[in-house]
Amino acid sequence: MTYPPFLVNEGDSEDRLSATASWLGFPGTDSLKSNLQSAIMAILLITPWFSHAQLHVTISPVRLTGHKAVVPLSLENRFLETVESARAVVFLLDERGKAVSLPTTRWVVGGSRGARELAAGATNTFHFVVTGQKPFTTTNLTAKVAFSRVVLDGGKLANANKDVVLKTSP
Repeated sequence: MTYPPFLVNEGDSEDRLSATASWLGFPGTDSLKSNLQSAIMAILLITPWFSHAQLHVTISPVRLTGHKAVVPLSLENRFLETVESARAVVFLLDERGKAVSLPTTRWVVGGSRGARELAAGATNTFHFVVTGQKPFTTTNLTAKVAFSRVVLDGGKLANANKDVVLKTSP
């Protein structure tokens, strides 16, 4: 039985690299080194993009009851640390894109002493209630959500524009 050259502990590393490259069918070590260096550089450049921690928020369809609209927000903490508090603003649009409610601001995580934090890797659902001055005349409303403040463990501020990912559920 023949063993791959990288398993055999004979000769210097340059000889083993060359022997392994030819054993794998590569024409020479120069192209192997070049391909390996390119792959390592690509991994190093892409890794920060994939590992960027965020607060993921899924916005569910609006549910109406008279003067009130309920917007369920599902929160998932993908930060490596606890989210102490997060503040969001919600307003409702009709099918023509016209605002039918005033912007409403609430703490969706924490916000006061004794309020629950969102641990790293944890999920939670917050039911955001928007009250209208008169009953809503249409049932085809869309919620627009924006986060104005996200506070991490120890009072460190996250960038609410970059670190919060919003998506709508069908």
